[in-house]
Parts: sequence; structure tokens; C-alpha cells
Amino acid sequence: MLVISSREFRQNQRLYFEKADKGEQIIVQRGKNKSYVLTPVNNDDVYLSAEMLKKLQESLSEVSERKVKRITTSEEISALLGL
Repeated sequence: MLVISSREFRQNQRLYFEKADKGEQIIVQRGKNKSYVLTPVNNDDVYLSAEMLKKLQESLSEVSERKVKRITTSEEISALLGL
């Protein structure tokens, strides 16, 4: 594990991206109480659940089939949200 300052990271970004690509864990410290982990994103990283992806795909299908409801007033928004 490598701990560096945010200044060091800014000055040598390419070096630290390459190290992260090779599997080294890089921690960038910003001030006294803030730290960040530099990790590459790959195809195995999932930021949406399978359920959410399914809902998004269904919503896109509804839009393409014009099965949408046009909302134009704040009352309609409140009703849609159940407020």
C-alpha cells in the first residue's frame, strides 16, 4: 500500500494510475482527515443492481413504445410521488 499526498498525486498522476493498474493500492491523503483510494474500474464492477438494471431496461422499452405519462403541474408531480 502506498500513501501519498494530493499534491504528489497531481504532480505524478500517470505514475500512480499505472501503479493502480498493476494492482498496487494507492491512498491519496487530502488534508488531515480526508483520504481516497485509487482503484481502476473494470467490467466486473457493478454500480447498479440487477434489479435496477431491469427496471431501467423496462423504462426504456416503455419510452420507445410511447407508454409514458406527461407531467406538467406540481400537483401531478405530487400525485405521482404520493405526496
